[in-house]
Amino acid sequence: MNTNTNTLGLGLVRQPKLVLFGPGQRGQLANIVGDIAKNVLVITDERMAAGAVFAEIVASLQAAGIAVQTYDKALPDLPRSNIDEVIARFGLRAAQQNPIGAILAIGGGSVMDLAKIVSVVMTNGGDVSSYYGEFKVPGPGIPVVTVPTTGGTGAEVTSIAVIFDDKLNVKLGVASPHLEPYAAVIDPELTLSCPPGLTAATAADALSHLIEAFTARAKNPAPEDVATKLYVGKNRITDVFAAKGLELMNTALERVVANPGDINARADVMFAAYCAGMAINTTGTAGAHAIQTPMTAVSHVPHGFGVGALLPYIMRFNLPERVAEFAEMGRILGVATADQEPLEQAHQAILRIEALLQIAGAPLNLKAIGLEPEHFEQIAKQSMLATRLLANNPRPLSHQAVLGILAKGHADDRSWWELPTEA
Repeated sequence: MNTNTNTLGLGLVRQPKLVLFGPGQRGQLANIVGDIAKNVLVITDERMAAGAVFAEIVASLQAAGIAVQTYDKALPDLPRSNIDEVIARFGLRAAQQNPIGAILAIGGGSVMDLAKIVSVVMTNGGDVSSYYGEFKVPGPGIPVVTVPTTGGTGAEVTSIAVIFDDKLNVKLGVASPHLEPYAAVIDPELTLSCPPGLTAATAADALSHLIEAFTARAKNPAPEDVATKLYVGKNRITDVFAAKGLELMNTALERVVANPGDINARADVMFAAYCAGMAINTTGTAGAHAIQTPMTAVSHVPHGFGVGALLPYIMRFNLPERVAEFAEMGRILGVATADQEPLEQAHQAILRIEALLQIAGAPLNLKAIGLEPEHFEQIAKQSMLATRLLANNPRPLSHQAVLGILAKGHADDRSWWELPTEA
């Protein structure tokens, strides 16, 4: 059986119980939270907490008779210390006199990841480090309602959280169905104040998710795999989400850059990011994310810019194994037609993705984000530890292949090279 083709005809996604999308829909939060809790912990960051919109949301919750506690110190790249601080401040749910009945996360990906992790640790106890990996969370947590304020991470619908363990100085993931939010309220109006740099970085992240999901490995999981693994591969349903997300990003991203106040364009970008989150919740991310994780020790650019700078080279590396998928992508993006040779269609797709990254203002090579050849060996070695992500890549990624990709990326070599799997 060719395990890189969906021979089962499988369709599978994991998703929240409720997804509410549209401008102004944050007005429903009191109803959604009130259905499940009378005491809510709101997690956000200092910038969001200082704004009028946040005050309005809290006031609406309180007007509905919901007691509100707030943690507003969430930091980018979710440091483990944030998790420890929330647990120390609010304690285990079992020990609370008036237990927190829901957690409301209002912010970017790190805020929502913090809420998802805190939910399960507050309920199940133990140290968060024991949850690192896949299916390590012992049981369900407190219901989490997510409200994204950026259009990129997809964390509002995923069963994944990425943590920077500041004790180990490394990024680690927690992947479990128990992290799935109870509800996601996606209101594009909340992205109108998003600074251009953050808009660009999150857009690059969303593009990387869509591409890695659409070209991911198809794994044909057995029933026991579906029951015990989060990432069970590219399938019919993830393809629907990835294709729609690519279609939207193809037109909306340029409109947002040209006019950040265009609410319809903001809505399309946010819907594309939601689609990407739905897809990677089952496919997982792949090579670009595996390599980018150890890059953070050297290059301190936002995550989206890191994966965006890798995309041109990861796409070229994966192309021999995914010509049909990249060709279809070219047709979705409107830069290829079915009467062209498949490889030419695929090339046009990759060029269009690069053009979208450039429109967003994302760097397109590794030198531009501070990587130098002396960093390559360390990055390649550490990327081999991201086995959960490497298993999703359509082409096997060896240590030598990663070194080759890094060299091409540093040289800004976007010719149509084909790097061997083993070099």
